[in-house]
Amino acid sequence: MWAGAFLRFSARSPTFNPGGHISTELRINDRIRVPEVRLVGPNGETVGIVPTDQALKLAVEADLDLVEIAPQGRPPVCKLMDYGKFKYENAQKAREARRNQTNTVIKEMKLRPKIDQHDYETKKGHVVRFLRQGDKVKITIMFRGREQHRPELGFRLLQRLAEDVTELGFVESSPKQDGRNMIMVLGPHKKKAEAKAEVKAEKVTRAAERAAVEAEEHAERASAQAARANQPKKKERRRSENLDPDIDL
Repeated sequence: MWAGAFLRFSARSPTFNPGGHISTELRINDRIRVPEVRLVGPNGETVGIVPTDQALKLAVEADLDLVEIAPQGRPPVCKLMDYGKFKYENAQKAREARRNQTNTVIKEMKLRPKIDQHDYETKKGHVVRFLRQGDKVKITIMFRGREQHRPELGFRLLQRLAEDVTELGFVESSPKQDGRNMIMVLGPHKKKAEAKAEVKAEKVTRAAERAAVEAEEHAERASAQAARANQPKKKERRRSENLDPDIDL
């Protein structure tokens, strides 16, 4: 009875948090309160089971930290290491893993079965751009009215599009009817990270080409200005002297 009342009161209490944050921080040095530990040296060598105060003394002598790496052990496993360096290296690895992580993105392109050539080329250009960036593309053919009785029109259009972009992508999901629509999924040949690197390299190349053209134009303008500056100057015309003093100037 009293236990149930206490739990009900604790649940209403703002300080009661049964599902609170669980710290994932490793215990180090004086925070390790067990009487003995299974000690591992700084190079991974096994020292054995030693009293905790002796392990702390060894850590101080080696100018290292005593870090509890396996608290579930009996006794817990601790290692001598530079804890600051350890945390920094782990943060660097996590940052690198996030940087290399690729998020799958599916773009969508909608077409009509009787699309004209100009619109088809425009839509195909978008599909090419998506595949080049390493993204999947969901192609949807939308049927309206009597077009629903001619699914072969959409099938042929999807086949044509797949053949036109075969150098950049492949058919990951074959055309299938989905109500009034027909759907096909194209996947890129290159991975997202590889596609990003290639696009970045192309941008760098184009920037270098533009810089070279601008430098050449600048050199041509400078050469033209230098040529004009080296041309001999024309003699200035002077007013002829009046030899007849009776003429009123």
